[in-house]
Amino acid sequence: MKRIIAHEDLCMGCTICQVYCTLAHSKTKDLVKAYRREKPKPQPRIKIAQDKPLSLGVQCHHCIDPPCVNACLTGAMHLDQETGRVTHDSERCIGCWTCVMVCPFGALTIDESTPLKCDFCPELEIPACVANCPNEALTVQEVAAR
Repeated sequence: MKRIIAHEDLCMGCTICQVYCTLAHSKTKDLVKAYRREKPKPQPRIKIAQDKPLSLGVQCHHCIDPPCVNACLTGAMHLDQETGRVTHDSERCIGCWTCVMVCPFGALTIDESTPLKCDFCPELEIPACVANCPNEALTVQEVAAR
């Protein structure tokens, strides 16, 4: 199973991963239009945790036994057994935020009526945050299923 791995020793806190994540989840896929004109404004699925001099990209870890899936009251959070990815179905979500509260990594964020989480950019070969990290602080690696 492939996972995005964050390397805190390489992260310089530039937030370019957030910019490209926002762009990847925008309607127009145009940087200026996405930030200035789109309503609602697209939101990144990754955030930067900083405690200078260290910084680290934080996004969904797509856990093998995900607490967010186990806590979800409606089944809106789902673990795909084939890919190992945790997905969110906004149609089933009731906005109780239980998934946000139980995530041990603080990787889910709230956007108006739905939790946001890394979806591994399914339309891209390499997730936008990884492909555009200038210091290669984010990488995609194969991890063994337990």
